[in-house]
Amino acid sequence: MFQVEPEVQVLCHCHWQHERKTAMTLVIVHGLEGSSESQYVIGTGSKAWTAGMNVVRMNMRNCGDTEHLGPTLYNSAMSGDVGAIAQTLINEDGLQKLAFVGYSMGGNLVLKLLGEWGTDAPPQVKAGIGVSPAMDLAPSSDALHARANRVYEWKFLLGLRRRILRKAALYPDRYDVRYLRGMRSMRDFDDQITARYSGFRDAQDYYTRAASATVIDRIAVSTLVLHAQDDPFIRVLPETRAKLLGNSHITFTETAQGGHCAFLAAPSGYDGRWAERQAIAFIQRVDREELAKLAAG
Repeated sequence: MFQVEPEVQVLCHCHWQHERKTAMTLVIVHGLEGSSESQYVIGTGSKAWTAGMNVVRMNMRNCGDTEHLGPTLYNSAMSGDVGAIAQTLINEDGLQKLAFVGYSMGGNLVLKLLGEWGTDAPPQVKAGIGVSPAMDLAPSSDALHARANRVYEWKFLLGLRRRILRKAALYPDRYDVRYLRGMRSMRDFDDQITARYSGFRDAQDYYTRAASATVIDRIAVSTLVLHAQDDPFIRVLPETRAKLLGNSHITFTETAQGGHCAFLAAPSGYDGRWAERQAIAFIQRVDREELAKLAAG
């Protein structure tokens, strides 16, 4: 358990190498309505472990059946939770090298945190990766409402609705389930639930304030961003693309195919989970380059 606020804890599953203080530690952050048990989290963690890294599989607030660990909801603005975990790992566990990888919503949180830190990032933080990150929240949320994407949207809405019902059962004085009525889109949910209970004026205010697109130009650690042109609902605005390409610390890789957080390749010598493989390779490359600099004096 990690304390991220006075009344809020989050559950992380930690896997330690024998020399855990000096090994690279990878913190993995899942996407909307995912958990530390999501397939891509397990897959990335397995590859990191095999590569000799410590692995921390983070659950966002309420995820992974942890609604009882705090009264609040989770949302795309809570980059501070990832930062609180990092600071605990550094200050209390004495870990010397950290990297982050986030998928979709988790990718937004990772990029937002790195941008907010800017040049003040802890020196132990070596790399960050966003896979299909939701950097531009408003157009991405609206794209979910397109006819072709309704199956995704309804899956998210059903999961979120069930979560609010569970939270209301635990904290009946805090949540009013009547606001779930008439919910037809993610923007509706964010207007009526996320904004209402997380301190935003409305959905648009939430999307603006939570989007990593506003701070990615300030990222100052080595960062990889993977995005597929055929992603069904993640949208990258021209100004965000310009920020990505204009920041020398960011490697922006855009593929023609890959969908949303899938990036499946032919399983030639591995399981074909290309993005997971690229994430681990990127961290290893950053680590090698830093070791080479230290050896050169």
